Amino acid sequence: MAQVTARTERTIDAPAERVRAALADYEKVRPAILTEHYRDYRVEAGGQGEGTRVHWLLQATSKRVRDQLVEVSTPGTDRIVERDTNSSMVTTWTVTPAGDDRSVVAVESSWNGAGGIGGFFERTFAPKGLQRIHDGVLANLATTLRG
Repeated sequence: MAQVTARTERTIDAPAERVRAALADYEKVRPAILTEHYRDYRVEAGGQGEGTRVHWLLQATSKRVRDQLVEVSTPGTDRIVERDTNSSMVTTWTVTPAGDDRSVVAVESSWNGAGGIGGFFERTFAPKGLQRIHDGVLANLATTLRG
């Protein structure tokens, strides 16, 4: 089993504190910025940052759906970590100031990939697909914070 990683980043025209607060808001902001790849979104506990527990179905491709039950932690003021209790997937959102009114948001997901030929295709194609999904979420976040 090889580790599979997908990473995306985007500069957003908003202060880092505001971006972090938006990303940590699983009650209002998160469901509003998710792309069509996410279904059946629901907050099961908490809703604001550390201790939040949230569920969704991630439709990565027409045939690949991940049932994710995510537990949220905030190990630093700049990071939000989402651990899927149904798999090895961990997604880390990092917000870095880039001036007074700009921030760089990086999102990285990694998981233990399959072996064999299926694992080869997963390592080859899954990161690109997940990068597109994450880029869509970041674009929606940028639009939300601009408005």
